[in-house]
Amino acid sequence: MLAGLAAASMNRDQRSTDESLEELEALLETAGGVSCGVVLQSREKPDPRTFLGKGKVEEMKAIIEAENCDLAVVDNELSPSQMRALGEALGVRVVDRSGLIMDIFAQRAQTREGKLQVELAQYKYLLPRLTGMWQHLVSQTGTSAPIGTRGPGETQLETDRRHIRRKIQKLEEELEQVRRVRSTQRRQREKNAVPVVALVGYTNAGKSTLLNRLTDADTQTGDRLFDTLDTTTRRLRLDEVGEILLSDTVGFIQRLPHHLVEAFKATLEELCYADLLLHVIDASNPGWEEQMTVVNKLIRELGAEETPRLEVFNKSDIHTGEILPRSDDILRISAATGEGCDTLVRKIAEILLAQSKRVTLHIPYSDARIIDRIYKDGEILERQDLDDHIALTAIVSERLHGQIAAYIV
Repeated sequence: MLAGLAAASMNRDQRSTDESLEELEALLETAGGVSCGVVLQSREKPDPRTFLGKGKVEEMKAIIEAENCDLAVVDNELSPSQMRALGEALGVRVVDRSGLIMDIFAQRAQTREGKLQVELAQYKYLLPRLTGMWQHLVSQTGTSAPIGTRGPGETQLETDRRHIRRKIQKLEEELEQVRRVRSTQRRQREKNAVPVVALVGYTNAGKSTLLNRLTDADTQTGDRLFDTLDTTTRRLRLDEVGEILLSDTVGFIQRLPHHLVEAFKATLEELCYADLLLHVIDASNPGWEEQMTVVNKLIRELGAEETPRLEVFNKSDIHTGEILPRSDDILRISAATGEGCDTLVRKIAEILLAQSKRVTLHIPYSDARIIDRIYKDGEILERQDLDDHIALTAIVSERLHGQIAAYIV
């Protein structure tokens, strides 16, 4: 597939840049397309009809005809009428940034939950765009506007709208069931006092590679955007802490479609319940600061801002830029080579231990089974088997602390 790429600067908050267009080209390639041209326009406000100005539309059309393109991708979100008008002017199908990202998500989703989330986002994206899709049928029903809008095309349009609304409702009900299952699983984890560490970061920052490195998992990885959509969780045992869960999440990207964020909330809300976030940053990307800002903004929107966070600058083996920031909450690693990963594991244990408590326990022999859980999910520093009870000194997590509160001296 060949495609002409276009972007217009609308205002300071939604400005398309060379970096943004490079990312758009990468998204197009991820979706299976090939870029054959780039057009960048800077203007204060978009054209209300075609989004791009008349001159840029003509420039794009010339590229499309010269390169035999069959698709135009716009780096901003278009209204349904702008998408229709621009497509008519260019003579090819037009997709905006949100539509392209959702197409990639649809290709990559593997699990039932992931497919449900993507399908819901697609239907919500499609609903307001139906009018444009049925415009050709409306025009066939007559020259009079009132008659035309009440003709067969409009009838089919309303039928489709009702069908999509019913589909959206059904998908939302199914995803609500997913949320209930996740909530049950979360309560079980809390009952068992298993700490959860979530990997977050910009797409293609190397989260899955890091998960594989730390847990010997076999998660598919690749140098592609959105290589991971479905959450993967693996167990990791830390000597000082015990067993923890390491969870990989979908990558973020600037201007991630609102419908996708909403649809994936059942997955992303896990960030709010994690004990620690590992923010994986691609140190080799010149735009890492902007990417870091995008991720931090989405973390705030998801309500996980208060979750403890460790910034991990990945790909240090290929980093050639300026010196990266240093602090106690920043590490430099290479998930590909393993450089710095031992230090990362020690830092994770240190942070989780800092959230733990040192306690003295007197446990009756009749309740001795609780000691197995302390051995598994805490650290026993001293044990004495006395006549009528077992005396322990241990380090336990806050959640385990609440479960053994009755035995604390």
